[in-house]
Amino acid sequence: MCKPDKQRHVVPSSRGNIPNHRWFLGLCVASVFSLVYIVTPPYVISVLFALLFRYPSTKSSLLYASPLFLSIFTKATAAPGLARLLSPILDYFDYEEAFEITDEEFRKNGKEGKRYIVACQPHGVITFVGLCAWVSAPDDFRKIKTAVASAVLQTPILKNVMGIFGLTDASARNIKNRLKKQGVDGSVIIYVGGIAELFKSSRKQERLYLSNRKGFVKIALREGVDIVPCYLFGNTSVLTVLKSGPLATLSRKLQVALTYFWGKYYLPIPRDEKLLYARGRPMGLPHIPEPTDDDVNEYHAKYCEEVTRLFNKYKEKVPNYKHKELFID
Repeated sequence: MCKPDKQRHVVPSSRGNIPNHRWFLGLCVASVFSLVYIVTPPYVISVLFALLFRYPSTKSSLLYASPLFLSIFTKATAAPGLARLLSPILDYFDYEEAFEITDEEFRKNGKEGKRYIVACQPHGVITFVGLCAWVSAPDDFRKIKTAVASAVLQTPILKNVMGIFGLTDASARNIKNRLKKQGVDGSVIIYVGGIAELFKSSRKQERLYLSNRKGFVKIALREGVDIVPCYLFGNTSVLTVLKSGPLATLSRKLQVALTYFWGKYYLPIPRDEKLLYARGRPMGLPHIPEPTDDDVNEYHAKYCEEVTRLFNKYKEKVPNYKHKELFID
């Protein structure tokens, strides 16, 4: 079973020494990812109308639609080389990490054939903690793919922008194939609560969509891989989401964030608040080729306990979370 206090490693923030120009660059970087979610739906709709009515002319409408066509016919491509250019985002958010399994141990275990499902919660509107973790990670850790709904990989523009972080389909079959790889990139990152958890985002309450999310535990038991629970403090507070209306309904059906949200100045600019990536110890799951429902329920309950422990242990380090309680739905 997991040993939570072994090899804790904390990467402190350096917010007090950040020049204004770097803070502004971080704001711009973070806002790009917010804006792509806001701009993509109206852009796609306007392209369809422009092509349908050939407005203002056939040539102009085709030119206007060219980014959409280019996106449709290109795949999402990981771009780990962009991490350095995106690094101001770490300072904008006052990003910090607390690891109970260090990168060195994670890497060593990968070389020995151990593979992990890195289970992250909560999702938030956009996982800015996850983006920061990718930017700050060592080069080899950026090879670890993040599993997302197939709709994200099929949505034009969005798939190309977010695809730079190394995305893969969240289907059970694809995750199993990823877990067969060797080394660090034989692990996979998943967001357990998915889009359903997005609509539980709140600056007042911390709620996880977890009680009925057990598939990842079953995969881990079947494939003989371990689960590393992670808590992403700040994901639910930097942006506020519109939880009703046609776009919210569409987001739920497509499993991709297409609804309106806001942050600083009531604009789609994320709030520059403290973010903390807390990575727990591996849970120590056994290999059970044919797990029963009781097996799955047992280790799912232990995962819920670990997530709760991480939340309670580290929430004091994040000002907006000190007085929050965690609810599991």
